[in-house]
Amino acid sequence: MRTAAQRSGDAAEASAAAYLTERGWRVLARQLHVGRAEIDLLAVDPGPPASVVVVEVRWRVRRDFGLAEETVDGRKRARLHRAGFVLREAGRLPDGSALPALPLRFDLIVVEPGNRLRHHRHGA
Repeated sequence: MRTAAQRSGDAAEASAAAYLTERGWRVLARQLHVGRAEIDLLAVDPGPPASVVVVEVRWRVRRDFGLAEETVDGRKRARLHRAGFVLREAGRLPDGSALPALPLRFDLIVVEPGNRLRHHRHGA
C-alpha cells in the first residue's frame, strides 16, 4: 500500500518520464535500486552528445521551506553518483539488460503543481 506522498512522487516521476520521452529520450528504468540508492529515472539523452542520465525527480507542492532544488544535499548527490558509476562499471542494469556505453550525466527535474517542470542538466 503506497502512501499519499509516495503516490504523489510516483506521479511526479511519471510526469518527468513523459516530459523526457516527448523530447526523444529513452527511459531505461524507473525506481531503480542500486545498493542503498534509488535512481528515480535512468534514461538515454540522444544529445548531442548522447548520454546515459541518472535523473533525480523532486516534487513540491509549496515553496514555504525553499526550492525543491535545495533539498538535494551532498549526501544524496554522492549516493546518486556512486549508484551511477556502479551501473556504468557493471555495464548492465540489475535486470541484466545492457547499459549503453555512453558518457554518464546526472540531472535534476523538479515537478510543481500544474505539471510545471524545471530540468537542470549537470555533468558527471
